[in-house]
Amino acid sequence: MSRRTERVNELIREELSALIQREVKDPRLGHGLITVTEVTVSPDLRTAIVHVSHMGGDAAERDGVIAALKSASHFLHAELRRRLSMRYVPELAFRFDPSIERGARLAALINQVSPAGASDDDDART
Repeated sequence: MSRRTERVNELIREELSALIQREVKDPRLGHGLITVTEVTVSPDLRTAIVHVSHMGGDAAERDGVIAALKSASHFLHAELRRRLSMRYVPELAFRFDPSIERGARLAALINQVSPAGASDDDDART
């Protein structure tokens, strides 16, 4: 991946995060935490896959979030065209990214397995 593509990925990720948080007025997006984890732009900059994570809901809410983002994709594309000075602003496709949910689940499992007083004992020894 070229440096330019990496910069475009990061720029679009930042702008989409701000737009989703502040501008999209869909009630399906009001529950839980929505995070744009990654944007992958095609080499010709015509399409972008937007990976989105959702915390604080079940599978039905997650599907609602993806559906809401897909329905708002034309608005988001128009706003990106207005905000970014690029010849081509890519068309957006949204995908669910389970990495944050998986990390939270693993952290909870580790907390269950680790002894409760282990960190206190380590601090007392030093």
